[in-house]
Parts: sequence; C-alpha cells; structure tokens
Amino acid sequence: MSDTPDDALALTSRGGLPVELLYLRDQFPRDRWTAALDQTAAFWMQMHAGFRDHQAHMDGLVGQWRADGDAAALHRQLIPALQAFLQHLDGHHRIESGQYFPMMRRIEPKIGAGIDLLDRDHDTIHETLEAMFRDGLAFHQAMVSRAPEATDKAGRLADRIGANARPLLRHLEDEEDIIIPLIQLRGLQELA
Repeated sequence: MSDTPDDALALTSRGGLPVELLYLRDQFPRDRWTAALDQTAAFWMQMHAGFRDHQAHMDGLVGQWRADGDAAALHRQLIPALQAFLQHLDGHHRIESGQYFPMMRRIEPKIGAGIDLLDRDHDTIHETLEAMFRDGLAFHQAMVSRAPEATDKAGRLADRIGANARPLLRHLEDEEDIIIPLIQLRGLQELA
C-alpha cells in the first residue's frame, strides 16, 4: 500500500489532520461553510457528498445481500453502481492531483504538506479502487458463467467495499478541511 502502518498520517490509520494543517480551517471553520460558499468550494462539497452517498448506497446493497443472500440481485445492482463509483472517483482524483493541487500549492505554499498528504491518500485510494475493480470483475465473471464460487467472489467484493468506507470518508473530510477554507480565504485566481 502507498501508506505504511508506522506513518502516523497514513490514511488507513489516522483519525484526523494534525493541527499544523488546520490553520486555514481555524480561520474559516466548518460551521461557516453552509452560507455563501464560493462556487468552486460548493461544487467540491457537492462532489464529495456524491461520493459519500455512493459509498453508502453500495454499503446498503452489500448489507441487503448479506441479509437475503440474493447474489443475482447484488450482481444486477452492485456492478453498475461500482463501475460508476470507480470511474467517478478516479476521474475526480486525477483532476485534483493534476490540476487543482499544483495550483493550490502556488496560491498557498504553506499548505504544501497538506497537499502532499492528500496526494498520498489518492495513491492509497487508487490501489483500493484497482482491487475493487478486480474483485468486481471476478464476481461479474463468476455470475455470468454461473460458477460455484460466485458467492465467495461476492463476499470478497463486499468485504473490499466495506473496508473502503472508513479511509474514503476520512480522506474526504480531511481534504475538505484543507481545501474548502483555502478556496474561501485565498480564492483560485489562477483558474481565470
């Protein structure tokens, strides 16, 4: 994995950001985010809400399958949801890491360590997305071929989706704590 267990800031183990990365959020705290967010910040929050909803939707499908054992229903509903989730999140991270983060680093050089952390998160999440894709494909192929191991493949995918939730939600929250105040307080003039 991209982060190591001995790294106190590893996505898979951290409980939040260190105080030195929260100086902008201290200036523009979350309780002020509901009113008059910059258009880019509001869009960022909307995208993140979509990822949270999508993860919850997949968790719900997995929970239903664990309750009723209907692998055909899981396959019919989860595979398209998983495909959309993987494509959306991968594309979003590519735009952030390739375009927004370098620009933000120029606008607010002091936040470089936070941007580095978010980029490492993206690497860790990308590895999980690749594993989810492989597990989803294996489940799909087992279902299509009516292989006896389809239930095992469903279980592996279900476990992977469940394991993704905590790190993904941690990353979204931490990214918001760095990025939303930066956009609100410093703007993104270089986009123009």
